[in-house]
Amino acid sequence: MPSLVAASATSAAKEINRLHAEAQRLTAESRHSLDGALAAAWRAGRLLNEEKKRVRHSAGHGAWIPWLKHFFTGSMSTAHRYMRLAREAADPALLQGLSLRQAYARLGIATEPKHRALDGKPALPKPPAHVLLAGKLIRFLRQQNRRRTAHVAVNCIRDLAPLYAQLRPLFENTSEGVTS
Repeated sequence: MPSLVAASATSAAKEINRLHAEAQRLTAESRHSLDGALAAAWRAGRLLNEEKKRVRHSAGHGAWIPWLKHFFTGSMSTAHRYMRLAREAADPALLQGLSLRQAYARLGIATEPKHRALDGKPALPKPPAHVLLAGKLIRFLRQQNRRRTAHVAVNCIRDLAPLYAQLRPLFENTSEGVTS
C-alpha cells in the first residue's frame, strides 16, 4: 500500500508542478500583454494629441470632434482617456505591470461614464438644441473676445445685429425672463 500512496503523491506532485509552470507562463504572457496594451494606448494618445493640435491649427477649434468621430474607430471617451494618459504619463514604462484601468486609476483618469457617477441620481435631461447652440455661441464669443481688436469687435457686433433684433422682442415680452 505505501508504494501506491507514493505513486499517487508523485502523480499529484507532477500535475501540481505542471499547473504551477502553466500559471507562471500565463502570468508572464499576461504581464507582457498588459504592458503592450498600455504602451499602445499611450502611443495612440500621443498621436491623438498631436493630431488634435494639427486639426485645430488647420481647420479651427470646432473641427476636432467631427474629425475624431470620422476617423477614430473607438469611442470619444476612449480617445479622451488615451490622450490624457499620454499627457499625464511622461513614459508608459513607469506604469508597467498595470492594466489600462489600473493606470487610469493611478493617474486619476475616470473610467466610468459621468452619468454613472451620479450615485443613483437621475440624469438631467439633455437641453434643447437652441440652448446648446446658444452655449456654443457664447463660448465662441468669449474666445473671440480674448483675441479681439476694436475692428474685429465692430464687425462681430454688426454681424450679430440681425440675430439680436430677432431675439430682443422675445426677451422684452417675458415676465422676469420666463416665457408664458
